[in-house]
Amino acid sequence: MSQLVLHILDIFFVIFHSVFILFILFGWIPRRFRVAHLVCVLLTGGSWFILGIFYGMGFCPLTEWHWDVLRQLGKTGLPFSYVQYILDRLLGINIPAGTADSVTLYAWLAALLISIFLFSRKYLRHGKFNH
Repeated sequence: MSQLVLHILDIFFVIFHSVFILFILFGWIPRRFRVAHLVCVLLTGGSWFILGIFYGMGFCPLTEWHWDVLRQLGKTGLPFSYVQYILDRLLGINIPAGTADSVTLYAWLAALLISIFLFSRKYLRHGKFNH
């Protein structure tokens, strides 16, 4: 694969994965995205905890694909945590891996609980599936 294509893929993954993380954190806020948000949060958890059984807890295919691109670009010493990587790359914030993992897990859990609460409040209690 050419260096240009690899650089384009790198930029794509930084943008897409970062937007996806922001959607996980805040996608429950707009009402019209709440079902999609719950699906994304559950898929993320499935990746981390089900695929994680086979590939290591916290496994994310987006991270794996991005790391493949970065390795082809000659990058080494990539962290396990994408959050740790993106904070350092985009904001210049270097945090320990354990801190990144804890923040990521607790933020995901908060998003999951909020999403389940909002889903159950609207769809299960009121029986409304048309909004």
